[in-house]
Amino acid sequence: MNEDVELIIEEARDRMQKAIEHLEHELARLRAGRSNPALLDGITVDYYGVNSPLAQVSNINTPDPKTILIQPWEKTMLGTIEKAIMAANIGLMPVNNGEVIRINIPPLTEERRHQLVKQVRNEGETAKISVRSARKWANDELKELLKDGLPEDIEKDASEQVQEMTHDYNGKADKVMATKEKDVMTV
Repeated sequence: MNEDVELIIEEARDRMQKAIEHLEHELARLRAGRSNPALLDGITVDYYGVNSPLAQVSNINTPDPKTILIQPWEKTMLGTIEKAIMAANIGLMPVNNGEVIRINIPPLTEERRHQLVKQVRNEGETAKISVRSARKWANDELKELLKDGLPEDIEKDASEQVQEMTHDYNGKADKVMATKEKDVMTV
């Protein structure tokens, strides 16, 4: 197979894989009624004038399925971390006992579960759109090569290969979504 064609297929595979990884990352941040340190991803605190991710100024762990424990490296950071969590507006209330910050994860209501499932589906659809965009990009690149003298049968084979990859990655997105939906709906 032509070297340019292989590069296009590799790049398309890369883009599709990144779409799935992004989907997994986004879904990890959705609260499914269990404690997960990923719920706090994206929260930054002012650490000596520098906006730092929470995980870089504290130890975050989950002692049980309903609790997140945040232990800052410096006790003076307790108030700052507590304010940052409340300002993040993620629906969690931090409890500062002077040593650590404890966040109790409340059980999800049925209505909230359905909202989360909709959110999961939206994220999944966004990932599928990214996969299809990668397919379109690859097909456009292959058509350009065809104009530049690439044999038609090679272009056709490569297009079929890109279509198979699209189908595979859409299936992966469906699996990731189904797993998260099940997780959200499990009481």
